[in-house]
Amino acid sequence: MGLTILPVWHFIAGVAIFAALALALGLACTGSVDTGPADSQVGVTENSSQVDPKPGNSTDPGITDDDVLFGQSAAFSGPAGELGQEMRLGIESAFNEANAAGGIHGRQLKLESLNDSYESEFALSNTQTLIEKENVFALIGAVGTPTSRAAAPVADAAGVPFIAPFTGAEFLRDPQFETVMNLRASYYQETEEMVARLTEDLGISRVAVFYQDDSFGMNGLDGTTIALKRRGLEPVVAWSYPRNTIAVKAATLKIAEADPEAVIMIGAYAPVARAIELLRRDIEPIFMTVSFVGSQALAEELGDDTNGVYVTQVVPLPHDRGIPLVASYHAALSGFDPEAEPGFVSLEGYLAGRLAIAGLQACGPDLSRDCFLHALKDAGMVDIDGIQLRYGRDDNQGSDAEFLTSIRADGKYEQVDHLQRIQ
Repeated sequence: MGLTILPVWHFIAGVAIFAALALALGLACTGSVDTGPADSQVGVTENSSQVDPKPGNSTDPGITDDDVLFGQSAAFSGPAGELGQEMRLGIESAFNEANAAGGIHGRQLKLESLNDSYESEFALSNTQTLIEKENVFALIGAVGTPTSRAAAPVADAAGVPFIAPFTGAEFLRDPQFETVMNLRASYYQETEEMVARLTEDLGISRVAVFYQDDSFGMNGLDGTTIALKRRGLEPVVAWSYPRNTIAVKAATLKIAEADPEAVIMIGAYAPVARAIELLRRDIEPIFMTVSFVGSQALAEELGDDTNGVYVTQVVPLPHDRGIPLVASYHAALSGFDPEAEPGFVSLEGYLAGRLAIAGLQACGPDLSRDCFLHALKDAGMVDIDGIQLRYGRDDNQGSDAEFLTSIRADGKYEQVDHLQRIQ
């Protein structure tokens, strides 16, 4: 009988589940989260004072009379490092804005961030440290699918809110995770939009997939395959590269041999940009990538080589101050770091911070983890400067919004309604 070698993310997932069970047994004071009644029509905003959600245990960790402590494990170094840095920037801008106004019910908001370098093992260790040693109230702004796959079960077992991870992974949409609150649309939704635009706008049928060799890449590959199958198609070729590297040459050679009309790319900015550079030596397809890529970093990596590159987005254009949320984001960003450049990832971080603030505000002074989660879940709708996030008993994803953008010559992004052939 042969020996079956499981992919590394299966091993990490198993370790995470074991750690989650161990942590749950060690935290006897943490109760399970009752999901409460079905969707209501009551909206929650940061100005809301409703305290109907269950108050729970007011002695939950991370809460004092003076502050509330949040934790974040994310990549702050390596090929995905800019994603963590930008996500943290947005969260801290939202928290700084609230703190400058006196805090939430008199409490200042604090963020403890640990670098996991976009590696599952470090994310697991960091999550345990943040919960067991730093005693955070909640986790916010995790970056990535493989890292969230390691961290989310641990947080859920401990009853710790896991707020707005920067990933569209399908597994996090499972309602079995009682403490996970997603902000953004899923990768399945993003890849469906890509395939719809390719087939309907340009009549393209030959689609290749370039993907990261882990649970993130597989999620994007699965979403693309499902979207193509709905139209009687399948990828002409799918090839992967190792996570946290730019070792993409083998993948690009295989993709170039298949001569696709379009390449859907599931990866971070550095390897995606390198793959585009190599592929364009042989072929000229349409390139499309999901929002996780890190849009600003991708534009910088590509330089002048942006023609025919499209990115799906899950938050508004970060330079459109005509949108109330974006105007608030600009004010908060400049108040926290006047030198910071607006971008999609920090805008998503800002929105994540505002979502957390909405939950804190709704609980009133008698804050607890249970109250916080019920305030968001049972509201039905959370309105943040006109951006409406909708949650429910079996729906932990606030937004379904996704749209297509292209990169202009000046490196800025613009929303597009239709794809165009490369000129």
